[in-house]
Amino acid sequence: MTKARNIADLLDANGDVKTASLDNVPASDNASALTSGTLAIARLADSSITPAKLHNDAKVVKSGSAPSNPVEGNLWYDTTNDVLKAYDATTSAFQKISRVEAILSSITGNIITATAGNLTLNGSGFMSANLIVSFTPSGGSASTVTVTPTSNSAATVAIPSAIYGQSASTVIGIKVTNEDAKTSSTVNETVIDVPSGGTITTHGSYRVHTFLSTANFVVPSGFSRSMDTLIVAGGGAGGNWHAGGGGAGGMITYNTTPSAGTYTMTVGAGGAGGTTSVGSQGGGSSAFSQSTVGGGRGGSYSGGTLAGNGGSGAGGNGEGSSRTKGSGTAGQGNDGGDGFNGSHAGGGGGGKGAVGGAGTHASIAGAGGVGGTNNYRTGSNVTYAGGGGGGTWGGGSSASGGSGGGGNGSFNQNSNAPTAGATNTGGGGGGNGGQGNNTSWASQTTGGSGIIVVRYTL
Repeated sequence: MTKARNIADLLDANGDVKTASLDNVPASDNASALTSGTLAIARLADSSITPAKLHNDAKVVKSGSAPSNPVEGNLWYDTTNDVLKAYDATTSAFQKISRVEAILSSITGNIITATAGNLTLNGSGFMSANLIVSFTPSGGSASTVTVTPTSNSAATVAIPSAIYGQSASTVIGIKVTNEDAKTSSTVNETVIDVPSGGTITTHGSYRVHTFLSTANFVVPSGFSRSMDTLIVAGGGAGGNWHAGGGGAGGMITYNTTPSAGTYTMTVGAGGAGGTTSVGSQGGGSSAFSQSTVGGGRGGSYSGGTLAGNGGSGAGGNGEGSSRTKGSGTAGQGNDGGDGFNGSHAGGGGGGKGAVGGAGTHASIAGAGGVGGTNNYRTGSNVTYAGGGGGGTWGGGSSASGGSGGGGNGSFNQNSNAPTAGATNTGGGGGGNGGQGNNTSWASQTTGGSGIIVVRYTL
């Protein structure tokens, strides 16, 4: 039996029967009686309509923080960032309705085995922060690094040690994932080897190859770097009778970017001292497509031997009519100095930095010309290619060799020996000022051997 209703509930203020509406249906009535009208919001209990009841007609939650316990497809308007997001069960996170695609188009730089370094990533959709860079070696596990992009289209990333620790020829797959959790396609890079040859050292950001004798320099496939190169030829020998000092070996620097291949680094020997009167010119040095000329041999009184030309010219002898200096090679060195126009005092050999000094008195021979400086090998300036000092028979004091390995000349007749040019500097040998050919001093007039230095950044 239906429970009787209070008649007053069914009448309006004029005594007429009320039009049926949800607002005037008693709470005790069965819900099936609701066939028309509206339902006041106040009549709905909080959380009374579950997601299952809503089906796919999800309500958009507006808040500054993500709703709790979301399910796939829930919508959230992030009022902090003014972005509409949908819950993605795959990533267990709210994602923007329209996410930015991440595109990795190219990579600048190399992965060099056993060498730390950076890569520059180029593309689009990198956004402004939290770009995840993934490195996966062929057959290995991925290493990831999170970086802040320098722009939406560029980012710099340090190569993980697990990646540059891979052996040469290993293929590394690289991809990026941006803040919108969108992942780019993979770009492959191959681990490359570094050049070999000579004695290898480092200073600052440079890797240095020093060649003290002739050897090969090997540039591996895939390696491309601008290389600074120093080439110094062997110094010339000093003369052996009232003699001039040896000229310094030619010295140049230049820059090149060699392609992969094997290159012979030829280091010139120092000119040998003469066992009679005439010493030898220094040996030339060469690297890649460039070469330098060996230093000129010192002039000698015996036989009227003229001073030799070379990278730097030798000093003229100190006796007779053949006292003229030797000439240097433009861009590589300087002329030597003339012998004294009287007797006995030879001129100094030319150096990279200056001409050789002339003999100015019977007992004052010319000093060797100073060398040139270069910092490729150590990062600090080293002086190379100094000229050898001239020799004098008339006493006095030793004519000094030029800074950069030039040997000193002898003095005081036959009682004081000259000194050889320093090894691997290209310095000229000192001249023997003694009377006659002093064969026992031949090795002490020898020029210094040359040197080649190659450096580049990794």
